[in-house]
Amino acid sequence: MKKSMLWHIAIVLLAFLPKVTKAQDEASTTTITTPQPAAPLFQGMKDYKKWYIGVNGGILAPVAATGGTNDFTKWKADFGYGAYVQYQIFHFFGLRLDYLGGQLKADNSKNLGNGQPLASPFEKYTTKLKYTGTLNAVFNITTVNWLTRKNIATLYASVGGGLAGYSPTLTLTNGTSYDYKPSGTISELVIPVGAGIKFNLSELINLDLGYTMYYVDGDNLDGYPHGPNKDKFSYGHVGIEFALGRKGKPQLQFHNPAKQMYDELQAQKTALRTQLDASAANNARLSAEVDKLTKDSDNDGVSDFFDKCPGTPAGVKVDGSGCPLPEPPKVEEKITITEEDNRIVKEAIQNLEFDFAKATIKEHSYAALDRVADLLKRKNLNLKLSGHTDNVGSLKRNMELSRERAEAVKQYLVERGVLPNRIEAKGYGPSQPIASNKTAEGRQKNRRVEFTIF
Repeated sequence: MKKSMLWHIAIVLLAFLPKVTKAQDEASTTTITTPQPAAPLFQGMKDYKKWYIGVNGGILAPVAATGGTNDFTKWKADFGYGAYVQYQIFHFFGLRLDYLGGQLKADNSKNLGNGQPLASPFEKYTTKLKYTGTLNAVFNITTVNWLTRKNIATLYASVGGGLAGYSPTLTLTNGTSYDYKPSGTISELVIPVGAGIKFNLSELINLDLGYTMYYVDGDNLDGYPHGPNKDKFSYGHVGIEFALGRKGKPQLQFHNPAKQMYDELQAQKTALRTQLDASAANNARLSAEVDKLTKDSDNDGVSDFFDKCPGTPAGVKVDGSGCPLPEPPKVEEKITITEEDNRIVKEAIQNLEFDFAKATIKEHSYAALDRVADLLKRKNLNLKLSGHTDNVGSLKRNMELSRERAEAVKQYLVERGVLPNRIEAKGYGPSQPIASNKTAEGRQKNRRVEFTIF
């Protein structure tokens, strides 16, 4: 490797050595006596490796994947070398300071599309890329996980800006060579755009494969400012990256939170099982104490431990000590039904009429039923409604009609405020006649709803 290349790499590393050293010193201030757990979730990024240095080598060429070969017809690949320092700010984003050196070559040995050679005074050129220093934003696009819970590779893209210093040497068609700028180095702005993939080889080492296109803000890279486009070049590399930081810390750019959460849950599960196993003897004693406190032999709701009157008969109400409570004297509610009450009910029966073959109460029956509703509410009485029909028609329909008419009366009284549970409504059809069904007068008497209050 050339001395100039080593010198440039040393300059870059020395520029960032204070920060790297500080990061290492901060990591080494704590004496590690036991293995450290993984960085805790949801606690920020202080427990991750965030500093990286890398070296790489690869192919330099005066061409870019987006097209164009600068001002010569045939580009040639040559060796390039580089180094960088990267600081990972988030899982998906970091800043990287890159150095790149090497040579770029091309000639005019390839004919144009029409088969004619390029009309140029130059045969070839060689540009010595003395340095390219750029600051790049690096975005981790996705992590690759092949059949494991560990991220072993990550895809990334980068974009940035910086300065390129180079010196072209041109060869004329007559074989004469000369330096494009004999007085020194050309320095121009350069914009790098790249992508790559990193493979995690170990806790400290990653393999880096990448490709970067450099767009120069000028047309001097090949020593032939011919235009109309500005010059460009590209670098495809293979490199080794070293993660800096305390041993045991995970790398931020390869960390897999889902795997860590799974591991933590597994560890919690194991710890819980250990605790349960250790408390097995205590559980047996506790279970015996609980049984002693909760056992209730006479089922009176008071445990034997506190029961001062064991053996209480079933169904007897007890106090907090398990002793029977004194029974309150029974007061029988006496209901008196007067002649006036019977008259109100009789009047309602006499005035109750329905539409023909239906359970619809006729309107002129409402007043008498209202008085019955008032009686039931005022004296808190119960009422039994019995629906009856004659024997004309089918038995099934007569049974349904008698029940429907009794239910219709109940519904009317409930709508007037009588409690539903105080009214019983049944239909008996033609089964309980009070007159002969052979005459119209007898059948009329048999079509009725009887009221019984109690």
